[in-house]
This record gives sequence, C-alpha cells and structure tokens, in this order.
Amino acid sequence: MELALLLLFIVFFCGHTKVSGTDSLLSPKGVNYEVTALMAVKTKMRDELHVMDGWDINSVDPCTWNMVGCSAEGFVISLEMTSMGLSGTLSPTIGDLTKLRTLLLHNNQLTGTIPAEIGMLSLLQTLDLSANQLVGEIPSSLGFLTCLNYLRLNKNNLSGPIPPLVANLTSLSFLDLSFNNLSGPTPKILAKDYSFTGNSFLCTSSSEQICMGGSKPLNATVVTPKTSGHHRWVLSVAVGVSCTFVISVMLLVCCVHWYRSRLLFTSYVQQDYEFDISHLNRFTFRELQIATGNFSAKNILGQGGYGIVYKGCLPNRTVVAVKRLKDPNFTGEMQFQTEVEMIGLALHRNLLRLYGFCLTPEERLLVYPYMPNGSVADRLRETGQAKPILDWNRRMRIALGTARGLLYLHEQCNPKIIHRDVKAANILLDESFEAVVGDFGLAKLLDQRESHVTTAVRGTVGHIAPEYLSTGQSSEKTDVFGFGILLLELITGPKALDAGNGQVQKGMILEWVRTLNEERRLEVLVDRDLKGCFDLLELEKAVELALQCTQSHPHLRPKMSEVLKVLEILVGQAAMEESQQGGTNLCVARDFSSYGNYSDVHDESSFIIEAIELSGPR
Repeated sequence: MELALLLLFIVFFCGHTKVSGTDSLLSPKGVNYEVTALMAVKTKMRDELHVMDGWDINSVDPCTWNMVGCSAEGFVISLEMTSMGLSGTLSPTIGDLTKLRTLLLHNNQLTGTIPAEIGMLSLLQTLDLSANQLVGEIPSSLGFLTCLNYLRLNKNNLSGPIPPLVANLTSLSFLDLSFNNLSGPTPKILAKDYSFTGNSFLCTSSSEQICMGGSKPLNATVVTPKTSGHHRWVLSVAVGVSCTFVISVMLLVCCVHWYRSRLLFTSYVQQDYEFDISHLNRFTFRELQIATGNFSAKNILGQGGYGIVYKGCLPNRTVVAVKRLKDPNFTGEMQFQTEVEMIGLALHRNLLRLYGFCLTPEERLLVYPYMPNGSVADRLRETGQAKPILDWNRRMRIALGTARGLLYLHEQCNPKIIHRDVKAANILLDESFEAVVGDFGLAKLLDQRESHVTTAVRGTVGHIAPEYLSTGQSSEKTDVFGFGILLLELITGPKALDAGNGQVQKGMILEWVRTLNEERRLEVLVDRDLKGCFDLLELEKAVELALQCTQSHPHLRPKMSEVLKVLEILVGQAAMEESQQGGTNLCVARDFSSYGNYSDVHDESSFIIEAIELSGPR
C-alpha cells in the first residue's frame, strides 16, 4: 500500500513540477508561478481581517506582501499566517511553492483537509497547522518531507491512523498530533520528542487491545441471547479485568509522566534534554512578580543590553532566573511565541534551556533554570583566595563545554543560531561547574541555507569580530572570534578586559598576545591567581587556538567543530596526566623575574579594554 502510494505520488509530483533548466519563477508567458499559487491560496480562504488585501494577482514580486518571506533569489521561503482570523480551506496549490521552508498557519479557523500536495515541498523544515478545524486523515505524503524538523497538527479534528511514513521521519525534532480524533494502532515514532495525547480512539499497541481513553470497544466476543449464564459471567469477569488493567496502565502512565516532568523540571544537568516544547510553561506576570519579590533589586543576578535578570522562587520551590526584557515591543506577540518555541528546540547539555515565558502587551519575560555558580566572569573576579575556584583544568573544561554548545547552535540546530555575544558573562556554570551557554535565545535565528545575516551591531567591544563591528555582517565565524577572546579571558583572568584610563583600546589584547607568543613569554599571560599551577604545553596550545580563532578575516578562522577537536585532545591529555598523578594538581613554581613585575605587565600593557555594551537588535 505504501509502495503504491509512493509511486502515485512520484507520478503526481513529476506531473506538477515546473520544467525549467534555470529554475525560473516565470512561465514562458511571463506569469510568476508563486504569485499564481499564493493567489489561489488567498481565493480558498476567507479573510475577514483583510490581512491579505495587499496580495495582487498583477504583481510580479510577492516578496513585499504581508506574511510572505523570500530568499535573496526572490523565491518564497516562508508563509507566517498565524492568528490572522483566517477561515476556509488550504489550497492544494501550496505545493507549487517549491522553495518553501516555513509554513505557519496555526491558531486560525481553517476547515477541510490537509492537502497532500504539501508533501511536494521538499525543502520544508517547519510546518504548523495546529489549533484549526481541519478534518480527514493525515496525508502520508508528509512522510516525504525529509528536511522537516518541526511538525504540529494538534488541536484539529483529524481522524484515521498515524501514517507510518510520518512516524518514520527521522529528521523530526518534534511531532505533535495531540487532541485530534486519530484511531488505530500507534506506530513506532522516530521523532526525538512527540505527543499524541487526547486521541480517544488511538491504540497503544498494534493488536489494538489497549486503547487510550477506553472509549474504543475491545475485541470482545459478541454475546447473543442464547449465550449461557456461565459464558455471560466469564465475559463479565473478562471485561471487568480488562477495564481494571486499562485503568491501571493509564494511572501508571500518568504517574510516570508526572515523575518525569518533575525530574526534568528540577534537574538540568543531562547529556541531552528530553523536553517537549508544547509543555513550555506560560507564566502570568503576577506569578513572576511574586516569585521575584516584585522584581526586587536585592534579587538581581545581572543585567545587560537585553534586560535585567532576577532570581526567583516558584511555588513548587524551584529556583529560577527570570530575564525581564528591556524592550517589550521588539517583536509581535505571535512572532515572540514562535521564536520561543523554536528556541525550545535547541536542547543540549551545554545550552541554557528554557523553562517558560511570560507575554503581556507591556512585558516579555523568559524563565530559565538558576545557575548556582553564576557566570565565568563572576568566578574570574574572585581573586585573592588561597585556591582559585577556577583552576587551570577547570578553565579548559569550561572552554570545552562552551565549544560543544556553540557547535550545536552552528551545525546541529535547525535553523542554525548565531550567538553574536560570546563572552565570559554569558557562559554560566551549573552546580558541577559545567559550562552552559546562555543568552543564545535572544540571538537572531538564521536559516540553514544562509551563510550570514546583517543586523544592527550588538555585543561588547573587545569581543566583537572586526567584520561585525564595521559592517554589521555576522556569521558562525563571528562566534568563533568571540570564543577566541573568551579563551584568552580564561587564560589571563579578569584583567583581560578591565577598564583603564577611560580609553577604549579595542583589539590591543590580540597584539599583546601575539607579541608575547613570538617572544615565547606566554607565562606572563597567565592569571596571577593560578599561582603558577598550569601546564606550559597546554598553555601554548590554548594560546595558539585563541589566535587562530581571532584572525582578522573570518574565512581564516576555524569552524567550531575544528576548535572542539583541539580542545578534546587538550582536555583529554590533561585528564590523563591528572589521573596518573593520583588526582592531584602538581604546581611548578614559575620564575617571572625575567619578565618584570607581573602586575606591572598587566597594568601597563596596551591590551586594556573597556567593555562597552552596544545597543540595537542582533
């Protein structure tokens, strides 16, 4: 059956594919295929709020239309029509938008079936048709969308089975089919996270003996009037036992789900988080106001260009960090919710995960787990102690964890995310001093097929790559530059970016490091608080890596995957040496006399930089 469907769909797809050697938008008669497709979509919908009034059949360029996003080549790559009061049906001509990557139609009143032609959108990555009134079966053709990362069809009136082709999609990070009228056996779903609760007729086994909700009849023998009393008694007992078993299983599932939710909410030190974005908590402003003591100044954990972060305590005694954004009008309500959900997909041990958010006409707040050891910047400032909280090995492990988090954002997250402000203040430390990259959720999401994005500059002078500072153009290599500066911060300690003489001497730290590297005087670089407890060979390799990451031209910098390989070797060797030494950190007394007074070198060198926050969206 699936093979026949596949063959039919291939024939259908080939019959509707535009024949063009140049992949042109125009037909031989000069008609824009995508304008025609979009106008057919408009015709099938009822637009009571007139949000599509600007869509014009005579236009040759739909890229200026409301809710339509285009690539640099002029192809339609996104339709974001969320909460627009649209009704009617979704036209099958949606399949003619062959470059479409994002289709958001949730929270409308659309009726009818899901067009099978959506399966022709081979580049589609995000599809959200939730919270409508769609009926019929889920098209098996959706299983052909091998780039699909995010699929939500929940809160509709869909019926029939879950198509095996959809269940077998390995590209899905999240699949939500909850609260429909789906029925039949539940196939094994390969998506990383999924939900199909609220489907009363959906069975939890292929034998269809255990059905969720108990509303579907069991495969029981039909009782005729001639059935003996004994048989009736046996049947009654069998039905009673079956019902008891079903109820017991449901209670067990609920208990396991409750325990798992509690475990995920209270523990965030995991290799990979299992986190269902449909369960992101939406807090009321009053709840967060109470949790933070009315945003008391004594609960401030830190502040930066985006807003102030407060320590808070929820009613269940979970300690959280609440970021209150400075500019609540930087994005629309639905765009904010969509971006929050997309951020929720970035799940990794070395990324700060999102508990929830608060959205009001005046406020935008994000709720994160509380990091008990603060930021790397906080820990580097704790000077004058007999033993530094961040010893040399721990600093290298922080660099390693940060690299893993950035690698995930750049190469494993879809769409990829560029942080744009990698620095010690944005690297947080959990109770085990594991590095957790924070504030990435406020970076601009970058489509996987784009190499860079141009925005108003935001970040901290001294951490910003030169091409971003001068042109506003950023890429993954912008973060690589910031990582290089972070690595130097871990090596040199807090003085690397201290304010001095009221002057900004950006970039001087790199010239100073290069000079010391050429003169083979790298020991002068090392944070005085380490008291000589570091490995000279590891220092040389770390400085060499930092200089590679901070080269002036972005193409000369390594990728984060290459950076990670170097750090894994470096940290692995350090761990082996520490194990051979019985877990002790052997310190060799260093003689700094030949390099002059250590303090003087730091105070008088030209690398002093004043950290300045730049405003504007990233």
